[in-house]
Amino acid sequence: MVWINGELVDENAAQISPFDHGLLTGDGVFETLIAYGSQPFATTLHWERLRRSAAAFGLDVPGDEELNAACEETIRANGISPARIRVTITGGRAPLGSEKGNSQQTMVVAAGALPGHGPEAIVFTVDYPRNERGATAGTKTISYGENVIALDEAKSKGGTEAIFGNTQGHLCEGTGSNIFIIRGGRLITPTLASGCLAGCTRAIVLRLCEEEGIPVFEEDTPLAELELAEEAFLTSTLREVQPIASANGKAFQNVNGEITRRLASAFKAKVEPDNDPH
Repeated sequence: MVWINGELVDENAAQISPFDHGLLTGDGVFETLIAYGSQPFATTLHWERLRRSAAAFGLDVPGDEELNAACEETIRANGISPARIRVTITGGRAPLGSEKGNSQQTMVVAAGALPGHGPEAIVFTVDYPRNERGATAGTKTISYGENVIALDEAKSKGGTEAIFGNTQGHLCEGTGSNIFIIRGGRLITPTLASGCLAGCTRAIVLRLCEEEGIPVFEEDTPLAELELAEEAFLTSTLREVQPIASANGKAFQNVNGEITRRLASAFKAKVEPDNDPH
């Protein structure tokens, strides 16, 4: 069952116009959430980011109450727990080009089982950079073509995630994750100015670093230094805090080291008592 424009319908009966601007041009944004029970986790952070992304495309976003209700109805209708929830908003029906139309937007909420990411990630860097000055930099747009190509390349080498640098040659992000490295004993993550997405799990982990007394530095780091790190991990809604085993075939000195374990444990503890950390 999927939720489309205010109504729950069977997947096989769901209809979206072939003229939908999201399908034609990628004019749309989305959020992926996780529901450990009947409600999605960290909704405040996700809805704030959804609105920032939507603003870049001139799209409207319903209020938090409607978004939460749509997610909860979809979760209940599908009976999946824990569940992966995707909320997608597109420009709706439009001409066959870049110009926007004047019809109603499309909003879809879908639920599915969690992907099996495994206990550790194996990452490979890719040669094409993120454009930190591009029109969609920092937005969670449905224009995911680069990510599809990059992840497929990483998987062809035996990897589970691809890592992008940016046009300045600095470490940026994964196809669906943020990255942290420990280099010279310092915990480092790329700045948002690098072009990386402002990850919701990234934000929670930065806050956990304060609570745990772990110094963390948001700074530019040459992409080549990834392989020189002693320890590294990814963060995302579905991965949570996932240690990285190797980068470009080179194993890290400390796989699932002390800092990664502390933050992973602290994040797990946050899931149960606080359903909406922000």
